[in-house]
Amino acid sequence: MPIPDDRAATYTDWLRQITKLPTSAGREDRVVAWIERWAGERDDLTLTRDEHQNLTIAFRDEPATDAGPLYLTAHLDHPAFVVESRDGADLTLAFRGGVMDDYFLDARIIVHTDDNSSHGATITAKTEGPHEPFKMFSATLDDAGASVNPGDIAVWDLPAQEILPAPDGGEAVEGGVLHTDACDDLAAVAAALGALEETRLARARGESVADLRILFTMAEEIGFIGAIGACRSETPPKNARLICLENSRADPKESPIGGGPIVRVGDRISVFTPELTTQIAKVAESLGGSAHARATEKATDAPKFRWQRKLMAGGACEASVFCAYAYTATCVCLPLGNYHNMADLTAVQAGTHTSRPRVGREHVSIRDYLGMVELLGACATSLGESPSFRARLDKLWDERKFVVGG
Repeated sequence: MPIPDDRAATYTDWLRQITKLPTSAGREDRVVAWIERWAGERDDLTLTRDEHQNLTIAFRDEPATDAGPLYLTAHLDHPAFVVESRDGADLTLAFRGGVMDDYFLDARIIVHTDDNSSHGATITAKTEGPHEPFKMFSATLDDAGASVNPGDIAVWDLPAQEILPAPDGGEAVEGGVLHTDACDDLAAVAAALGALEETRLARARGESVADLRILFTMAEEIGFIGAIGACRSETPPKNARLICLENSRADPKESPIGGGPIVRVGDRISVFTPELTTQIAKVAESLGGSAHARATEKATDAPKFRWQRKLMAGGACEASVFCAYAYTATCVCLPLGNYHNMADLTAVQAGTHTSRPRVGREHVSIRDYLGMVELLGACATSLGESPSFRARLDKLWDERKFVVGG
């Protein structure tokens, strides 16, 4: 059942709030504080940290279920700078994340300090520094007297957040497109919280729900460090099933913004757990049909529930990490515009751009985001009910084996 308008408005508000929060690998404090406030307002939930500062939110009294816990995971960082040193108005910054060098020179940034002040600066050069493997840059503050110190974080200076009809240069999308500071992976953080809220409400109505938990990981943008730590410490128990949430670079033809959340079958590193991926796809089908019309079906322009099923060959996500450590894991993601804030990225990579590369706001479809919340909420109530592919094969055999003399 689609999310009612009042809750959809609430979840969209969470999306708008969270995607404006400055964050960087190892300096996710502002996002953590938002989550702590959110969890603290709900007496039926607990929030804990593991030794690597990853957060887990769970029901205070675990729902009775025969299956292992079902985890939604999302990371709390986004590519950004950390101030390493200061000399007057001059700063040395480490960039924690992956962005092409073309986007840095003369770029404007905003430094956010621990006392909640913010100060403008301009990147002046790529430089050297002791903190490999991070890229190092020098920048000059607009105000030499600004209260900026080592450890403060800096983000791109971007236009104000807004909901527009379409992605940059794209066709209009129903429900609009949120253009904001950082969707990757903060939009997934908001979606995970929305799905947990939907599960809380289903449980209050007396419905049977999974033992749904959220794992929020640290420092994904510098090599999945929080997720690796969670695996090594077995923060999720080994019988857990993990749905890793991501924002993945959209393609107008292959994975369009507005085409719905994407059930990812794998990335450039690995193929995810097939059984769990198939179960999620079956839940998505139960909400409104196939991701693509089969050869025996007519295509429809207006399916009840829009979703996509894709191999994301060009990127990688935490599901590959969990699979490497023998967890049952897969991924659901949102199609993302201006991946890592790199505007016109396709042309820049191809060398066909006609102007200097500039950063831009990331953007996701509001409808895709709410679709992710709906899909994940449905997984919490019906994932275990979906027959396995092996069970479906056995049923087919029993029904039709007579054809081959069985």
